[in-house]
Amino acid sequence: MADDNKTKEKDQREDKQRQNGRAEANVKETQMAAELQQKLEEVQATADTCRDQLLRKAAEFENYKRRMEIDQTNFVKTANESLLGLLLPVLDDLSRSLKSGKEQKNFDAFFKGVELIQNKFMQILEGQGLSPFDSQGKPFDVDLHDALLQVPRKDVPPGTVVEEVERGYKLYDRVLRHAKVVVSSEPQSPDESDSRDRNDHR
Repeated sequence: MADDNKTKEKDQREDKQRQNGRAEANVKETQMAAELQQKLEEVQATADTCRDQLLRKAAEFENYKRRMEIDQTNFVKTANESLLGLLLPVLDDLSRSLKSGKEQKNFDAFFKGVELIQNKFMQILEGQGLSPFDSQGKPFDVDLHDALLQVPRKDVPPGTVVEEVERGYKLYDRVLRHAKVVVSSEPQSPDESDSRDRNDHR
């Protein structure tokens, strides 16, 4: 009888321990679930904050890009404003010179007036970085010259610019317009000249 009571008490203690163990496990699981839920909410809040910041940055960039496009358009429209302001007096001088030449019929005075206007115009262009370059008598340079034709010459080496048809200009150090030139070639030998003459007469 005493042994049965001991066994029964032992079983009761074990049942109670199992119940306590399950209760503790449930408490731990509940705590872990609460911690995970809290972490999930924190991560979600961080993601929402990052998304809002990203949207604001994207909107700011779009606004910046739009402002830059407007500024660039305005810059292109007004880029030549200062140069045009400098050229207006030259236009006024040309108008006055044409009017004076029409009324007075004095060619010498008209010529001198146009010459002064040209000098004034050139000074304005040089002030903007434009400068002509000399080609006459210089060796032909593909970076500076456009050859219109070649002519045989004995008095200069082959490949020499013998005539400047249209002057070339640089804008600072960059070629703005190539000079159009006539270039010398080697003179023809008498045999070549005779052969060409015979072919022409055929």
